[in-house]
Amino acid sequence: MREYETIPEMIFENPPDPKDPYTYYAGHPVTAPVPRYVSKQKKKKLPWGLILVIALICALLGGAAGAGGVLLMQHMQAEEPSETDVSYMMQSIRENTAIEILEAGTGQLMTPAEVYAANVGSTVGITTSVTTNIWGFQTTSAASGSGFIISSDGYILTNYHVIDDADSITVSLFDGTTYDAALIGYDESNDIAVLKLDADNLSPVILGDSDHLNVGDQVLAIGNPLGELTFSLTSGLVSAMNREVTLSSTVTMNLIQTDCAINSGNSGGALFNLYGEVIGVTNAKYSSSSSSEASIDNIGFAIPINSIRGIVESIIEKGYIASPYIGVSVLDVSEEMRLYGIPAGIAIQSVAEGSPAEAAGVKVGDVITAVNDTAMDSSTLVDFVGSSGIGDELHLAIYRQGETLTLTITVGEQIQSALANEETQRTQTLPQGQFAQPGNPFGGFGERR
Repeated sequence: MREYETIPEMIFENPPDPKDPYTYYAGHPVTAPVPRYVSKQKKKKLPWGLILVIALICALLGGAAGAGGVLLMQHMQAEEPSETDVSYMMQSIRENTAIEILEAGTGQLMTPAEVYAANVGSTVGITTSVTTNIWGFQTTSAASGSGFIISSDGYILTNYHVIDDADSITVSLFDGTTYDAALIGYDESNDIAVLKLDADNLSPVILGDSDHLNVGDQVLAIGNPLGELTFSLTSGLVSAMNREVTLSSTVTMNLIQTDCAINSGNSGGALFNLYGEVIGVTNAKYSSSSSSEASIDNIGFAIPINSIRGIVESIIEKGYIASPYIGVSVLDVSEEMRLYGIPAGIAIQSVAEGSPAEAAGVKVGDVITAVNDTAMDSSTLVDFVGSSGIGDELHLAIYRQGETLTLTITVGEQIQSALANEETQRTQTLPQGQFAQPGNPFGGFGERR
């Protein structure tokens, strides 16, 4: 950068504007020296002829100086820089990409790297010790799985099958810290368990809304595949929603299907969307049952977070499982039944005594065609009731012996112990002053709850 000489000291007959502290020289701003003000003095007047001669001389000199200045400027532009000859190369000044952890609730999409950075500290590895009796000899083996932190004071969510029959449970955090975990409660039929660490100031995940998930959405899983490849990230897409799957435990669940790699050891880990929110709990994968079958890849499953959120909260807050309940057993209307004029829907096989369904007037043989204007089959009803709140009203469209009518059911509360060694609690009164009945929300529908 060139340096310019400052304007020599100037004398102003009128003081300059104090708001304009700069002057300009050759089109470039420079700092002007502090002006020196002088008082007006009378000067001797020159003869007019002499003034005219001086003016002509100044004009000639000014024109020559201007032309010289133009030539000099052109020369300087052609030869720049003027002091030394330097060759210039273009070099990128791009900085390395920094991962930014977004705050909760921003609603802003994140990259997979950002989701991992924001949540790996909230995921955990779980190791259990299991003692078994084989031919009279006791042996101890280890099992492993994954989980994630759901509260800053140490509550952990994982799968029930990860801690099933465990004598001891150890939880490992991403920073290497390990804790002995206590089992607070579980729901075997929904394959979830809640653990508690004696710790504070942990970083919990953000629970999302699995109802807003769509087929084709990108999802990410963080877990411990094989129990050795700790805190691994895998990614994929949602392949299907509400996929009915019967697990090896014979429990049937409606799950999120994904081609995100889910392997042994991933069970209990979080499935994230690209907003960094947990929308599922990974719990199963398809595998070949024999060596003769074709290889099966990337068919994994996760429990929708909305289907278990209320159960988890109930275990933590109440110490038992409180779930919505209406008290009916149902069966899908078959094609053969429809040949006799019965509409599509679900037929009532039984109504539990003292249940909300009985109080609403539901009878055996009724066909539910819709609930709150939503067409029904047995799977849809399971999800509909399961996602309802205690005390919510459901408006059922009923077909009964050639007539149609509408019945209103107030959703009741089914209560069961969260631990197998405790008796089922049945002390909570339902709407209409009735008591909860054991079993699923429909009083014994299939293998679902």
